[in-house]
Amino acid sequence: MPLWTIYHPPGAYTPQQKKQFSADITGFYTRYGNLPAFYVVTVFQEIDADSFLIGGEPTATSVRIKADHIAVHTKDPGIRVRTRQILTRILAPHTTERGLYCEFHIDETPRDLWMLDGIAPPPPESEAHQLWVEKNRPIPY
Repeated sequence: MPLWTIYHPPGAYTPQQKKQFSADITGFYTRYGNLPAFYVVTVFQEIDADSFLIGGEPTATSVRIKADHIAVHTKDPGIRVRTRQILTRILAPHTTERGLYCEFHIDETPRDLWMLDGIAPPPPESEAHQLWVEKNRPIPY
């Protein structure tokens, strides 16, 4: 699962903008990662300027994004560079193109401690994984 936490100033995003932002993030993983859409979780967390400091200074124009990658990991440097490039393009309309400073990072969390509805996810690219993609929900296998 990619779990995205987006820390942002109050009022930075309307409900519709959050939905579109989340859809763009989800599209990245379904398109490039062949992951089921339900794997992608996006949490928007408003942070007041007096609680959001960069370099010790309050900010009301910054977005900080933390993404946990659990479903799939890569060690390939080329794929990591392409991932950063694609995500930068996906994030731009929701951040920098709106005048918001944006920083993001991705953590790769161990997969073996992850469960969905009490089910350990199937191995990537397995028949069970493909069924989860098609049905967009966890199915015992």
